[in-house]
Amino acid sequence: MGLSAAHLKKAINAVARTDSRVAAGLAEVGLPEPRHRPAGYNALLRTLVAQQISVAAAKSIYARLEAALGDLDSPAVILAASDEMLRAGGLSRQKIAYARSLAEAVETGTLDFPALAAMDDEAAIAVLSSIKGFGRWSAEIYLLFAEGRPDIWPADDLGLQEGVRRLLRLEERPRPRALRTLTEGWRPHRGAMAVFCWHYYANSAPL
Repeated sequence: MGLSAAHLKKAINAVARTDSRVAAGLAEVGLPEPRHRPAGYNALLRTLVAQQISVAAAKSIYARLEAALGDLDSPAVILAASDEMLRAGGLSRQKIAYARSLAEAVETGTLDFPALAAMDDEAAIAVLSSIKGFGRWSAEIYLLFAEGRPDIWPADDLGLQEGVRRLLRLEERPRPRALRTLTEGWRPHRGAMAVFCWHYYANSAPL
């Protein structure tokens, strides 16, 4: 599961005590709600569906897939479905290939979730990124929202970049490398701060 409300509160307040910009942002928008996904195959499938589209579009496509295929908790369902059924559910040709690759990795045991949970962050990111269609962003989103790892920082996320830009009152949206450098002082609480920065982006006025 993702980071709890208690963890978010403790971690964000810890950062706010040492960073006045975070303290000001917290006073402005308050604490975020927890964002949870059960760990395992379904969370990765949802992450795949959400790649490069809006949250609303991702929810719509997932609902269409579920209506067409039924139980999406089993990788066997994706493997058994025809390309036509998956396209009707809203998946592109590329995402169909990625979904089948993910399902096969889980079905064959190539992707071992208990082993993944025991790895350190970078090792887990490397394993997830080895699956076709899964890059660092997808791996980090899974590790943050499904495993609740406390210092995951998905610096490639555009919403996170914009949230940090607004929070820190920057003229330009920071690129991933710069974003990591800017927020080194937030360790080891960057997972909670990622959730807060998305929350700040959604609830603050554009600069």
